[in-house]
Amino acid sequence: MNRDGAAPTMKGGQFNTDPIAAPNEAATAALSQAEFELFAELGRPRAVEAGQVLFRRGELGTTMFIVASGAIDLDFGDDLVTKRLGPREFFGELGLLIGDHARSADAIVAGAGLLIELRHEEFQRLVDRNPGLVCHFLRRAIMRVVLNEQGLIRRLRRRNQDLEAALDSLYATTHQLNQTEELIRTDELTGLYNRRGLTLRLQESRAIGMPASLGLVLVDCDRFKQVNDDHGHLAGDRVLQAVASILRSVAGPEDVACRLGGDEFCLLVASSNAGDVMRFAEFIVATAQNLMLMPQSPPAMCPVSVGACMVDPRADWNDWYARADEALYQAKRKGGNRVHWQDAALEPV
Repeated sequence: MNRDGAAPTMKGGQFNTDPIAAPNEAATAALSQAEFELFAELGRPRAVEAGQVLFRRGELGTTMFIVASGAIDLDFGDDLVTKRLGPREFFGELGLLIGDHARSADAIVAGAGLLIELRHEEFQRLVDRNPGLVCHFLRRAIMRVVLNEQGLIRRLRRRNQDLEAALDSLYATTHQLNQTEELIRTDELTGLYNRRGLTLRLQESRAIGMPASLGLVLVDCDRFKQVNDDHGHLAGDRVLQAVASILRSVAGPEDVACRLGGDEFCLLVASSNAGDVMRFAEFIVATAQNLMLMPQSPPAMCPVSVGACMVDPRADWNDWYARADEALYQAKRKGGNRVHWQDAALEPV
């Protein structure tokens, strides 16, 4: 605890033990000589050794201690500063005044010396002996409690402010990490998953359990190089964004649309119905054809070829891709602007 009481001063060559002290001094001074002598007369001396524990934080106590010699450390825990008390400083006064008070700190002997102990039951004897002196001591003791509480409130406010600042920083960092993760997973031009994003999504799906069956639709733009050559890369970018919009419009909440690279896209369909997967593929081709009917210069769409198939969730991506790529090759070989299904049970469109 902080020092309390009024320290003796020289007056006319003699110690002045007048207990009156200024309020700002009362909460920081040690016991006056008169107070120390009164408490020492009625208290019990106790020799202590370095490292000795007088009490622990949270323990109930009814005793006040005064340091006659040596030093005491009060450890309030957490990140609060440990306080060291020296001769004529006191601690544990609330135990003396109200009895069975929970200690607010660990009291550990820092330097061997002598303490004066005053118990709760001895308080009335102090009052009877010198009520004026005890009254002044009580005023200072109460003032110290109030100042300590005010100091604790300030520290708690600062800690809350620090905590709020830390939470704000954590939120901002988390937001940045999420944005970074999104950039890592997402194709910048189209907003679809990129190849890395698709790989991560598949890893996550395998960890929680893949659907029983999946369909894969592989999309490739026909004559895309000609769009770039004739109208420039900005026009080519708009075509790619238009293809991405088609895939985004047809994809369900469990489906995954991805730009694999260049002008190649894929749609992973969470369905066990081959007919549904085929309808997805046909819709992509038909939508691209309809957009091409709208005269625009430069063109906003080009024809697309699509390869589609069912895939085994237990197999890896390379097996899926090889099968869908074979279907896409067949669609390209037949002139493009069409769907080819890699399954003899369904006739290619």
